Amino acid sequence: MSTTNTAVEETEERTIRPFAAFLQEQSGGQLHDELSTRLHELIEAVRETGKAGAIALKIDVKPIAGTDGRTVTVTDTVTSKVPKTERPKSIFFVDDTGNLSRTDPRQPVITGLREVESTPAPTQLRSAK
Repeated sequence: MSTTNTAVEETEERTIRPFAAFLQEQSGGQLHDELSTRLHELIEAVRETGKAGAIALKIDVKPIAGTDGRTVTVTDTVTSKVPKTERPKSIFFVDDTGNLSRTDPRQPVITGLREVESTPAPTQLRSAK
């Protein structure tokens, strides 16, 4: 038998472990818990803001020096971009000295104005003949 046939047979027999099983074991289960929590927070923020967000998972696998390559370290990094609600905006005007003012300094001030009380609505309607 040739080595090519042996490699093919090994490939056919190999089963690939589910990624979800790795997530539950990485960092003692902390990775899975963190991703679950961050996904929940992301969904809530997307619903509240109507804006898109994202979660990114990076997995680094490095061989341990001095081993046969079958012993590795696995490091994970989770980043998320959660949409935020916009803070309220205020309108200000800049005066001649460069300061902010809530009133427009170019708008003339009208003095002598007073508030007029509204007249009450008629309580009885009359019809014309």
